[in-house]
Amino acid sequence: MKRSRGSRPLATLAVLAGLAAYGCEPGDEGSTLRRGDQAFARDSLEEALAEYRLAVRQAGEDADVLGRVGHTYATLRRVDEAADFYARAAEKDERWADLGAADLVHLAREAALENDPFLMASAMEVVRTLRPGVTVPELTLPLARHYFQTGEYGRALPLYQRALSEERDSLPSVVLEIGQAHEQIGDCPSALVFFERYRGLVRPGAQGEADWYIGNCSFQVARELRDRGGDTALEEALRHVNRTLEMGEPRNLLGQAWFEKGEILSELGDCDGSLEAFSQVRYYEPSSSSALVRRAQQRFDEIRFGSGLRELRGRCG
Repeated sequence: MKRSRGSRPLATLAVLAGLAAYGCEPGDEGSTLRRGDQAFARDSLEEALAEYRLAVRQAGEDADVLGRVGHTYATLRRVDEAADFYARAAEKDERWADLGAADLVHLAREAALENDPFLMASAMEVVRTLRPGVTVPELTLPLARHYFQTGEYGRALPLYQRALSEERDSLPSVVLEIGQAHEQIGDCPSALVFFERYRGLVRPGAQGEADWYIGNCSFQVARELRDRGGDTALEEALRHVNRTLEMGEPRNLLGQAWFEKGEILSELGDCDGSLEAFSQVRYYEPSSSSALVRRAQQRFDEIRFGSGLRELRGRCG
């Protein structure tokens, strides 16, 4: 691809142009910079880079020479090297932090247009290092989706949340992805907020994917709440397990959901409701002789006929 050096950030190019006189000073260092500037103007970037790097060896850690190297690396799309030289330049002269950040934001925007999310993300990571807190609204959602697709959910979530705040209307796909990211890091209570929100944003025929996630997360939350114990937690657990059954998803968990409901109702003292829940397990298990069906029948018998284990099995045990 032809490099769009002509569209580099004007501030960076203006500074480099203003430094051109420095390259005309007498001595090896000045002539090296002059040759580098001339090569850069011809778009001979590798030649310019060689001259600038030679100037670094001659001049030492001079900010303007280091900045030239960083700018050339950025134009070559070599992000790691650009980051190194811009950081070294900024240590000597803080304006290079701003110039480097502008350069890398430009590169990130180009990468987004070219559908190169790895280059976009790499460039923006350097920007945040040079100038923490810098945001580029049009890149927020693409960056969030890049981190989501690469499994970096913890990095994706703040960007998704910012994307929601930057958009006047919530995009259903963004709301669903935020829920999925929360679910992936094990935060089902937060995930459910977004899955339910997504369900309210789309037509009924498009709710199936959210239904699966709502059913799955509701089941996980119900189990955690039952383990916590206490009537308040049990009532909340019952609400969540009922939501799983209402969704009818995931289908492979429905037998377990009925069993879980039976245990919750038993602990709440609703013996008739508990018996009904345990009796439903066999209809949702692939095998009538499965271990879960046998356990459900055992619990049914304990409640229906009594087993002397009330203190161990709950109020209906």
